[in-house]
Formats: sequence, C-alpha cells, structure tokens
Amino acid sequence: MSKTNCYVTADEVEGVLRSKPRILFKEKGDVEGEDLYNAFGRTEAGRYLSVFYIHKKSNDALVLSARDMSNAERKRYGKK
Repeated sequence: MSKTNCYVTADEVEGVLRSKPRILFKEKGDVEGEDLYNAFGRTEAGRYLSVFYIHKKSNDALVLSARDMSNAERKRYGKK
C-alpha cells in the first residue's frame, strides 16, 4: 500500500463521519454513555479512512485518531 499521503486532515475526518460511514462499537468508555467507536468510510477524494472516536453525551464526536484503512479493513468495508 502506498503511503504518499500519511496525514489525515480534519476536513477528511469530518467528511467521513458525515457520509454514512460503517460504524463499529469498540469498547465501553470510562464515562457512562461515552463509548469508543471505529468509523470506516471514504473521503470525497476517494481515500479510505478508519476513524476512532468517542461518542460524547452531547452527541459530538471526540476524534482520537484517524488513518488509512488496512487492506483487511478495506475488504470488510467493501462488503458493506
């Protein structure tokens, strides 16, 4: 996999989270009702991203990290 663009921008993350991503629950959070999730989606430019975030009680997302999807994640995402 080519790593020509290893940085993920805030605009890319926001685009993925607004574009009906595939979301997986990862684990319960330390604060009740604020759990960790992993969103899989594509940017407008076609980049496949994996975004880890905490869904806050205020209905906001606290993004912890974002990266290019692995090959295995892309295969699973393609079966959406």
